[in-house]
Amino acid sequence: MPPPDRRLWLLYAIILVDVIVGAATGPIVPEFVRGLPRPQLWLALGTGLFLGVQLVAAPLLGKLSDGYGRRPILIVSAIGTLLANGLLLPVRAGLYFVNRLSDGLTNGMYATVRSAITDVSPPERLFRNLGIEGAIISLGFVLGPMAGGLLLTVYDFTPQQQARAVVGLAVALAALNIGLSVLLRETHAERTGLSRQELRRTVVEALNVPQLWRRLQRKGQEHPGLLPLVLTQLLFTLSIGYYSYFVPYASLSALRMDARAISLFFIFFGTLSIAINYGFFTFLADRLNQRRLIQWLAVLGVPVLGAYGLVGASRPALFSIVAVDCLTLSLIPGLLDGLIAQHTSEQDRGEIFGLNQAVQGLASITSTLLYGALSVVDLRLPWAWFALCLAGVAVVAWRGLSRPQNTAAGPPTSRG
Repeated sequence: MPPPDRRLWLLYAIILVDVIVGAATGPIVPEFVRGLPRPQLWLALGTGLFLGVQLVAAPLLGKLSDGYGRRPILIVSAIGTLLANGLLLPVRAGLYFVNRLSDGLTNGMYATVRSAITDVSPPERLFRNLGIEGAIISLGFVLGPMAGGLLLTVYDFTPQQQARAVVGLAVALAALNIGLSVLLRETHAERTGLSRQELRRTVVEALNVPQLWRRLQRKGQEHPGLLPLVLTQLLFTLSIGYYSYFVPYASLSALRMDARAISLFFIFFGTLSIAINYGFFTFLADRLNQRRLIQWLAVLGVPVLGAYGLVGASRPALFSIVAVDCLTLSLIPGLLDGLIAQHTSEQDRGEIFGLNQAVQGLASITSTLLYGALSVVDLRLPWAWFALCLAGVAVVAWRGLSRPQNTAAGPPTSRG
């Protein structure tokens, strides 16, 4: 078996730094809305704005990466992240919402990154490489809060100074990612560009959100088996709205966790997730029936999500539930990404990943608005919503993914 493409490691580095930037600023986000009435609702609206912009940005960037290459899109995205984080240096609520808008415009890079990883991955390493991407994202969620937590521990900052210090760190790391993106050699060989007419049509289609599903249906006809996977991932995205809900829940619920405590929590969550994801996708994922496994992991994950809402003020209980989380539903994203990657081709990989990310963005907005409204009634209620959505994943996976289907990208690798 040939050694991995060196570009793969640079792609992993770009992902890692980008996640560190976002994860480092996560624990200090409540400072931007603390003086506003019902801060949990404002945090939810900020998240909804960030995700809403991706409805347009992700399909557009994915299509552009098919026409002009992955590297230019990654460079533009890195520059956008730097500028967006610079807006947070004055700790003001208004600039927080501008940041959410501007950062969402370039966050479509994850469709491009997954396309690039698929570009350089031989079929026998596709699940492994996309699974490692999940482990890298988990590592970023560890290192981001760790870096921010160490900064806040070494220096005695006031709350306002804490936010500025962590944002300054994020800006420096975002600048580093621009350099890494420039160093990347192009992974997409069949670059054909886009004519003015194609570019105009791409922009119009990206702005026409209701057409997203129709465009995916067309792709589903070209790649049989794609749509059930996208629908499963849509429902799963509704359930993992809890990732963005963790910060307001931990900060404002009976747990009363400050920025340092939230950082330690994410360090534990991420470290355990790294170990489990890496071991699973390196040694087990290719040996199992991935479609059936998604169903069972979703079933086992439903009570896990419900339990989060019952921890009360017990931090040991919270950490125990996270451990079970890492063994169940946290494995699902890598499995879905690997299966979707098998239903793409060299010509439309970026477009499919972009459309899929946009649909995920739509699901995330829906989940964010719902959990924001539910949290106003009771901070525990959103966990019931997340558990219900994960139960939907189990149902759809049982009905739609129970039988492997042939794809244009090659035969399915699931066994058993």
